[in-house]
Amino acid sequence: MLYQRSSALFIEANKVIPGGVNSPVRAFKSVGGTPIFAKKAKGAYIYDEDGNRFIDYISSWGPMLLGHAYAPVVDAVMETAKMGTSFGMPTALETDIAKMAISMVPHIDMIRFVNSGTEACMSAIRLARAYTEKDKIIKFAGCYHGHSDAFLIEAGSGAVTFGSPNSPGVTQGTAKDTLLARYNDLHHVEEVIAANPNSIAAIIIEPVAGNMGCISPAPGFLGGLRQLCDKHQILLVFDEVMTGFRLSRGGAQEVLSIRADIVCFGKVIGGGLPVGAFAGRTEIMKLLAPTGPVYQAGTLSGNPLAMAAGLAMLKAIDKDKDLFHRLQHKAELLETGISSILTSHNITHQINRFGSMLSVHFTDEPVTDFESAAKGNNAQFRKFFHGLLDRGVYLPPSAFESWFLNDALSIEDVNFTLDQVAQVAKNL
Repeated sequence: MLYQRSSALFIEANKVIPGGVNSPVRAFKSVGGTPIFAKKAKGAYIYDEDGNRFIDYISSWGPMLLGHAYAPVVDAVMETAKMGTSFGMPTALETDIAKMAISMVPHIDMIRFVNSGTEACMSAIRLARAYTEKDKIIKFAGCYHGHSDAFLIEAGSGAVTFGSPNSPGVTQGTAKDTLLARYNDLHHVEEVIAANPNSIAAIIIEPVAGNMGCISPAPGFLGGLRQLCDKHQILLVFDEVMTGFRLSRGGAQEVLSIRADIVCFGKVIGGGLPVGAFAGRTEIMKLLAPTGPVYQAGTLSGNPLAMAAGLAMLKAIDKDKDLFHRLQHKAELLETGISSILTSHNITHQINRFGSMLSVHFTDEPVTDFESAAKGNNAQFRKFFHGLLDRGVYLPPSAFESWFLNDALSIEDVNFTLDQVAQVAKNL
């Protein structure tokens, strides 16, 4: 395929936008080459500025669960826009989508809408600290909760040492209150808690990780976290920005039967528009201003266009009782098909999948955390990515990102993808 227009646009973008992109993974740094500039999308397909069509396996990094330009969402946005795009005042739409979300997700009584997943996670941690009157949090290596200072932390040299900043601009003072643990390692979490008695406000986690590839929680891991949180008066915060309304009607809490104290949302809950939210029990949420002392505000929070898009999306999900079965079936076909092809070519690999999220890792070890994900053969992934891209299949341009299937994807699209995988595998 030719990408002349995309190449020219990337050169121009670099003159006025740092790195030419507004989110780093879009720059193709992990896979090399020039990023593709999208022009339009419909259903399961994205069309770039050069007129190339791609089967899309990122779904805008998750929110396009029902496919691109899904008519009920587009119609809702257009009709709402005719009445005004922002008021800085309450609207009935905010209450409508709040009621809808609460009816779908277990263990939440109240919800506050914000503008992004980053903002939701940042606000959830502030709320947890206020509720528990403790300062420290535990996060897991490889889990991404947005670019708030408290989350841009990597491990120190010791197993239970304080974190250190992972980005310039994050202070040591901020870093000292973020403790790092290993995903799927309950014993390590116990060690971190023991080393910091009576000082941990929250454990925040992606219940199914999507930022080190798709990684499922080991049996008993999340249940063990719940028990530790109950024992030590720690709040369990689920970052369901990716998994909320994607893994099931009620998200990871429902499908995994684990209760979180605070849940963060984004992506699907906004129908593809910039939206985030965090939710929890009344006794926790009532601490938020203006009811309580925990300040959180946003001029565009509850924006009517975003609320209309999200409400239309949630209504469609709630109505379609077969949706998640269809998504899982197509993901299973993709998983087993790719694995069979790679195995037939003696290509070492691991495929992780949970529901409609999956990832391919070129390694001989099971991928259960960030350390094992980092052992994958990235050079091989780059060849895999570009081979499929040139054959009309768009994957996440990083081995550390989950694929997201959408319902518009057909069985024919899956079979076409597998045919292209078979061709690419010959040269891996």
